Amino acid sequence: MSALRLTPIFFGSRWVRMVERNLLVYKHGWLVLFSGFFEPLFYLLGIGFGLGQLVGSVPGPDGNPVPYAVFIAPALLAASSMNGAITESTFNFFFKLNYDKTFASILTTPMSPADISIGELAWALMRGGLYVLGFLVVITLLGLVRSPLVILTIPGALLIGFAFASVGMAATSFMRTWQDFDLIQLVVLPMFLFSGTFFPIDRYPEALRLVIQLTPLYRGVDLLRSLSLGVIGPSILIDVVYLSLMGFAGLAVVSRRLDKLLLR
Repeated sequence: MSALRLTPIFFGSRWVRMVERNLLVYKHGWLVLFSGFFEPLFYLLGIGFGLGQLVGSVPGPDGNPVPYAVFIAPALLAASSMNGAITESTFNFFFKLNYDKTFASILTTPMSPADISIGELAWALMRGGLYVLGFLVVITLLGLVRSPLVILTIPGALLIGFAFASVGMAATSFMRTWQDFDLIQLVVLPMFLFSGTFFPIDRYPEALRLVIQLTPLYRGVDLLRSLSLGVIGPSILIDVVYLSLMGFAGLAVVSRRLDKLLLR
């Protein structure tokens, strides 16, 4: 399928049926939808406030010191967006594709592989959006908001989810066994630990710093941290373009792969 066919699909309605299907599946297990909200909250309480009492303040994006909890809160939101998108677009996607044969059954209807991929992506973003809203309420109640621009972290976090979910689905379409998912963790875990999530990357040697700045989670962390602290600069544009290109590239790949896997 040509990537050009992706554009008109966004203005159709067939992919919405995928979202409706997922809502019905989780109708009696809705508590599972909120499970991803607690991970960043526990990190924030345990590290942001616990370890933060020892750390004190750290330099923010503009060089001015900010409390440690304020520093890591938007980074944890970015990491949560990544983890939620990866979980939904890899493990769950793999099961529907290879074991439950959900997608093969859906293709007996007028829906196309592009409808499936965009519908699954939209569902992943809706699920991630719940985590984002809940986490923002918590950090507001805890007094960790420093700028009204924090409201822009909502679309920012959804953009991160879009980028990682698209690439996650694309990568999963090449996987054959559950053991292949170890490779995903081999990529995701280092990004979580070393993308400026818990401390400024200027603590690294310059060569390593440049490598980190090329990773998608760092771009997401930089975007949300800048917005939450009200620091507007050219790096935000770089972050948005980077994540957008990553998302659309992944979506084009997964649409082609579903064509090959489901219509062969």
